[in-house]
Amino acid sequence: MHSERKPPPIQVSFFTTVGSSQTSGKLLHNLEHEVAQLTKLRSAPHERLNQIGPGKRDLPVSVVKMLAGREGNYSGRGRFSSADRCHVLSRYLPVKGPGLVDHMPSRAYVSQFSADGSLFIAAFQDSQIRIYNVDKGWKIQKNIHAKTMRWTVTDTSLSPNQHHLVYASMSSIVHMVNAGSSQTESLANVTEIHEGLDFSSGDDGGYSFGIFSIKFSTDGHELVAGSSDDSIYVYDLEANKPSLRILAHTSDVNTVCFADESGHLIYSGSDDTLCKVWDRRCFKATGRPAGVLTGHLEGITFIDSKGDGRYFISNGKDQAIKLWDIRRMTSKATCIPGQRSSEWDYRWMDYPPQAKDIKHPSDQSIATYRGHSVLRTLIRCYFSPAYSTGQKYIYTGSHDSGVYIYDLVSGARVATLKYHKAPVRDCSWHPYYPMLVSSSWDGAVVRWEFPGKGEAPAPAPCSRNRIWRRHFS
Repeated sequence: MHSERKPPPIQVSFFTTVGSSQTSGKLLHNLEHEVAQLTKLRSAPHERLNQIGPGKRDLPVSVVKMLAGREGNYSGRGRFSSADRCHVLSRYLPVKGPGLVDHMPSRAYVSQFSADGSLFIAAFQDSQIRIYNVDKGWKIQKNIHAKTMRWTVTDTSLSPNQHHLVYASMSSIVHMVNAGSSQTESLANVTEIHEGLDFSSGDDGGYSFGIFSIKFSTDGHELVAGSSDDSIYVYDLEANKPSLRILAHTSDVNTVCFADESGHLIYSGSDDTLCKVWDRRCFKATGRPAGVLTGHLEGITFIDSKGDGRYFISNGKDQAIKLWDIRRMTSKATCIPGQRSSEWDYRWMDYPPQAKDIKHPSDQSIATYRGHSVLRTLIRCYFSPAYSTGQKYIYTGSHDSGVYIYDLVSGARVATLKYHKAPVRDCSWHPYYPMLVSSSWDGAVVRWEFPGKGEAPAPAPCSRNRIWRRHFS
């Protein structure tokens, strides 16, 4: 059961200060795995850039040393590599602020940057979805009034070409609207058509279910969805009908995503505590998942793929994020009776303190991150951007009204952003620029930026890459 269906009581805490970017608390782990080495390779500077000037080797290498090394061509490249760039930019965490983007008299459920960072989408419980033009000073480009809303907007997804937006609620009908039209106010089937995409099959007798998670494929031809009828759906937009239904779990499928650009692999997470990997190339022959990953003790609220078809992270109601390597998956789940408390309900109860020390005896994850809280709603977590950080961080909203940023390799909490007065369900890091936007049940959408002198400007139109490449290439 989810808070997306019934309004739970809100425990409000008031924060006005910004969390420090310094390491907070002891390290949760020291990741000794291939992903740790890959992360270091993608975010560590060239070794010769650390040999400039007198004194001991710096860790991390100072920006002054790196700029001096670049000008002296110590690396032999005459420019910064992508790893050099990530090493510099990843030190400028978006912790300054916040600056108010918008404030609505309704809970914010979804907030996401477009792939190029030029647009930002926020969805609210009162059926409004707003698309902001980041390049034009966060001007509202489109205000969408959702059609036939049930409880709230549970998810949105913008097509790769940014022409269409789909939105879902606790209904089997997903709606698609033209995101690039000239109309600012998009009233469903009044000023614009909101095309209904029916995910239910024709032989289900009119059975209704809700959709928690919806994602476009990389080519924009398909949608994948996770639903309250324990299923994964794939919708063929060209044929305008569902092409695949997988009865995937034994409880609600809260989150789904494609593993990489190929679209062959799908990750799913459910209230049955399991993460599963589905290979569409062999599913019709086997009827089974490619593998199962066990380790969470409670339901899974969100999954984010690293994009390489190998690693992903999941947020769980056991108050933990877990990092997974699908090469560790098994053919079936390991069930451990008595681990879960049937009396505990995350919609209105605090997590039992004694449960925080319980570990799944068959945990297949490669790292666990704790500190944030996952209560009341399906709180989301993500890898930080590849371009500016080399994905060396993971970040998440939290029931305690904050945003938490963890170091992927060490597990240390490197920043905590505190401002909101209610749970932060979603947050999004700009793909190229050190800016993070958080949205909360208090109705506020705010942006955090790097701590320079004065407020950092938004990227200029059509040059968001050029600005950073000019300085870091």
